[in-house]
Amino acid sequence: MKTLLVAFAGAITLVGASQGFAQTAPAGQAPATVGKVDATPSSDTKNFGNEATEGDLGKYTDPEGNPVYHYGDDGMADYYTWRGYKKYTANCMQCHGPDALGSSFAPNLTEELQALSYYDFTGIVVNGQQNKWHPNNSVMPAWGEDPNVMCFLDAIYIYIRGRADGVTPRGEPKRPPANKPAQDAENSCLGF
Repeated sequence: MKTLLVAFAGAITLVGASQGFAQTAPAGQAPATVGKVDATPSSDTKNFGNEATEGDLGKYTDPEGNPVYHYGDDGMADYYTWRGYKKYTANCMQCHGPDALGSSFAPNLTEELQALSYYDFTGIVVNGQQNKWHPNNSVMPAWGEDPNVMCFLDAIYIYIRGRADGVTPRGEPKRPPANKPAQDAENSCLGF
């Protein structure tokens, strides 16, 4: 039996096939989820589950093809979850706070993803948005022409989705082994 080690705020949970590993759900039933997911998961996990299938460059997707986190049997996050944390911290944390929990002038992204799909999220990042959640109606700038965001947008989404689902704990995930093909793709996107 495969086992997944998931850390939550200092607690460690082992989840096995009999304890929540995804199985294909019959029509009309809730989508499959892997690991212990919060009661209020991201929109994509709520609608499609979070069963991860490895794709190009070691990036994982859910059954609908949306980027999703993956944790190995040893509890280590995949490269894109870790990379998403690094790029979120470099580009998003200044407004949205540590661990995507929000600030006095930008929303808590772990809550926002409960209503936003991957495509809604990317549309807002690319085009910007007049935020209606804040009493002073702050503005999310458009990042569509910034390669430091756009070349890592899927990774940023993966990290925030893991945080929204309660699967990715606060703080930096342990660094996984290097993913040379993904790093080469990032460098190419950045023009190196």
